[in-house]
Amino acid sequence: MKRPVFTQLLAIAAASFMSAGLAAAQNAEELRLTVGKSVVIDYPSDVQQISTSTPEVLDYSTVSNREILLHGKGLGAATLVVWTKGGQRTFYNVSVDMNVDPLRRLLKESFPSEDIRAVSSRDSVALIGKVSNKEVSDKAFNLAQSFTKNVANSLSLNAAPIDKQILLRVKFAELDRTKETQFGVNLLSTGATNTIGRVTTQQFGNGSATLDQLNVGTGAAIQETISDALNIFAFRPDLNIGAFIKALQQESILQILAEPNLVATNGKEAYFLVGGEFPVPVLQGGGNSGAVTVQFREFGIKLIFTPFVTENKTIKMHLKQEVSSLDFADGVSLSGFVIPALSTRRTETDVELAEGQSFVVSGLVDNRETDLFSKIPVLGSLPIFGALFKTKDEKKTRTDLIVLVTPELTTPLATTEAKPNVYMPRDFLVRLDPKDVPEAQPKKSSKKK
Repeated sequence: MKRPVFTQLLAIAAASFMSAGLAAAQNAEELRLTVGKSVVIDYPSDVQQISTSTPEVLDYSTVSNREILLHGKGLGAATLVVWTKGGQRTFYNVSVDMNVDPLRRLLKESFPSEDIRAVSSRDSVALIGKVSNKEVSDKAFNLAQSFTKNVANSLSLNAAPIDKQILLRVKFAELDRTKETQFGVNLLSTGATNTIGRVTTQQFGNGSATLDQLNVGTGAAIQETISDALNIFAFRPDLNIGAFIKALQQESILQILAEPNLVATNGKEAYFLVGGEFPVPVLQGGGNSGAVTVQFREFGIKLIFTPFVTENKTIKMHLKQEVSSLDFADGVSLSGFVIPALSTRRTETDVELAEGQSFVVSGLVDNRETDLFSKIPVLGSLPIFGALFKTKDEKKTRTDLIVLVTPELTTPLATTEAKPNVYMPRDFLVRLDPKDVPEAQPKKSSKKK
């Protein structure tokens, strides 16, 4: 009967011993080492025995009775058990990670103003912290990958400050100094005494100003119109011959082509185009392939500007402006179709000015001269009297493009800022009551009794 009792006591003692060992293992201290680095552990009592579960990961040695030297040999995890002479046991969970000190130094040198930290876990590296933009995050990730392929990029982006925006008020004006001169004589005849027909040389068209009827014979009358109020008209009833003499000169001054308002963020490009696109056939491949594609080219008024806000709160701009138009006179004929050329005026400049100041870019001048002659065959070629049978239309075109630019700084609303209330005194397009309009009330008479 004594043997079973002894066996039970032995089992209870073994279970108690295992429970104590498991409890001590569960309460093990955590240690982190890097490959090639060593640490020293100081003990309050003399060390009797040391054991490690993974010698290829962790190496140890006793410096003295109360000092233990641990050395990281390879990547991985190990368990270290230390026994003292007093019978006390201590468990350590040791993790040997990769040495990321060279990577930390490289990240600090490459991005001195960024908050980037490299943390290793065995053969992996995690990047933590906050950076200013995604480009910095990508570059840091590429640097970490040069040390190990197992990289976790946990970098977050800082909340970007609200960029200032630049409002550019632009006016495109064309100073037109075109002069058009017309000179010619338009002869007409009403026919003989009893003829109601009419003959005219039609050098230029007639207008709408009506003359009184002219009696040119028995029972006959004519009615003619003048093409322009400045024309000179002469008529001989006895010869039944009249003449319109046209001598006009027209001049233009100034016209506004466009008034765009463009908004761009600091350092970003803004683009403006008023015009269109025209097709241009392009031959693809060799000359015998016959494959033709169509490309579209822009024309019209074009403005490209890139603003920068300096530290002195001035605005520095790189500005490109261009005005182009289709020129069929210098075009190319292809398969019966005329592909127009582009008549272009272009300028590019850099300026710096304060907010609200304006600058003018001009000098884009276009000069053209056109002479058009109209004459009656044979008669217009006579030596002296030929001038009566022909008309000369002389046109001199001189246009000067003027660009007026005024920049202003604008700031967008923050996410926490309340939106402004747009107040309207009454609804839009609502029928008014005459009682609400003082001007519609009948005026009281002020008669004295």
